Amino acid sequence: MKALMIGLGPEIFAIETEMVREIIDPVPLTRVAGARPHLPGLINVRGNIIPLADLRERFGMPQAEATPDTRIVVIEVEIDDDPVTLGIIADKVYEVTEISRDDIQTTPRIGMNWRPEYIQFITKWNDEFIIVPSISTILI
Repeated sequence: MKALMIGLGPEIFAIETEMVREIIDPVPLTRVAGARPHLPGLINVRGNIIPLADLRERFGMPQAEATPDTRIVVIEVEIDDDPVTLGIIADKVYEVTEISRDDIQTTPRIGMNWRPEYIQFITKWNDEFIIVPSISTILI
């Protein structure tokens, strides 16, 4: 499977490349009153208004200030059989690479701070464990 590797704090996540539409520099966020914490607002991407997702919040990670490496990964994901375009904040974008399904590890049910349903699977990349998140589950 081809995946885009992104960093959130010390963790590395893999986003399936079929979902990725583009990678952009950070743009201003318009906060939405009453928005859920993991979907704090909207951004304008070339005239299209899309929600911005903060995976850090869903994974219980502390908030971080933007750095020169911060990017927004614009993806399209199916939610209830409808395609939804949104942006995901990434502290760093690494590369597109092939990850092997041969190294897939089951998600441990204990010893993790994250809800197991947020993780599609765990695998290895460059001798590090990486998480392939279940984006549609995280967003609901």
